[in-house]
Amino acid sequence: MRLEITRRAELAVRAMSSLASAGRPLKGAELATALETTAGFVPQIVGPLVKAGWVRSDPGPTGGYRLVAPPDDLSVLQVIEAIDGPTDAGRCVVVDRPCDARDRCILHDAWADARAELVRTLDATRLTALGSGRPRRRASTRGTR
Repeated sequence: MRLEITRRAELAVRAMSSLASAGRPLKGAELATALETTAGFVPQIVGPLVKAGWVRSDPGPTGGYRLVAPPDDLSVLQVIEAIDGPTDAGRCVVVDRPCDARDRCILHDAWADARAELVRTLDATRLTALGSGRPRRRASTRGTR
């Protein structure tokens, strides 16, 4: 598992949060504005969410994208995995090869523990806990003491 998610997965999490807080269908252009992306990119973000059965897409003047799954039932991990695929690719983090528990790399145990904690946290984080769906930027603390 990478320690980052794709831009598409981040936008999907924000889209789900936006749809949950809107309480009404959002047109593709409205959702694009909320996500600060293009209307043409919205179907690529929302398509897997529709396929998962969490979002409904209704065409026409009264249509739009609507959240149909209870947001309290959905975790951030579920949304990320719907977009990026399984978080555990079964690859070694040190050498680009399948992870072999019999021939462990030096970081195997530490990585397994860190990955398990990250997955637990993402799975425990419900969509309703995210707030506005807008990214919060923090100042870097790198290099400060």
